[in-house]
Amino acid sequence: MSTGQRPPSARRPPRVATVLGRFEKAYGPRPWKAGGRPLDSLVGTILSQHTSDRNREAAMERLKARFHAWDEAAEARLSAIADAIRPAGLHRRKAETIRTVLRGIRADRGRADLRFLRRWPTPKVKDYLLALPGVGPKTAACVLMFCLKRPVLPVDTHVHRVSRRLGLIGPKTTAEQAHEVLAEMVPEEDVYAFHVLAIQHGREVCHARRPDHAACCLRDLCPSADL
Repeated sequence: MSTGQRPPSARRPPRVATVLGRFEKAYGPRPWKAGGRPLDSLVGTILSQHTSDRNREAAMERLKARFHAWDEAAEARLSAIADAIRPAGLHRRKAETIRTVLRGIRADRGRADLRFLRRWPTPKVKDYLLALPGVGPKTAACVLMFCLKRPVLPVDTHVHRVSRRLGLIGPKTTAEQAHEVLAEMVPEEDVYAFHVLAIQHGREVCHARRPDHAACCLRDLCPSADL
């Protein structure tokens, strides 16, 4: 299940240890929670793009109420899928991605189901997911971490922004590049906690436009605090 050798907690880079320690003190510990069906996780992650968790959940609930199986959704008209996922926003584009993904999986495996991924090693799962149309590193990593409990760190806009401002990644490091950089920096057992806590910090304190430096638990360590 490992994606490679990374430093254990005892030898974790000091800056990462400090960041995680401060996050946990400020927001509480985050034990790793994983579960659900891989295809549900994949579709849910597609729905989550550029919207809130609440809107994603509403769209997913409507989608599953409309179609009782993913194979049924694969045969549906785009307009029907788009109507079901309207709460998630960008519903036409997301509908096209979802249907294309469902049809691609069914063409490859005979049915729209990804439970077979549980038996595969992490690199093979990652390659399979990334080969699906519209699936990038963050989406694949979300399925791996949240559903399959694999130590693969998703880098969304919050994780990217917080990591950049803290100097964990370079100022010109893209979100896609950050997946590889942070993978070498964050120990496997800390991947989940780092991800969810960095997101919480990004939402509550390290805002994109006006970060709340006064409330930041890392202000004394953040190169951006006095900018």
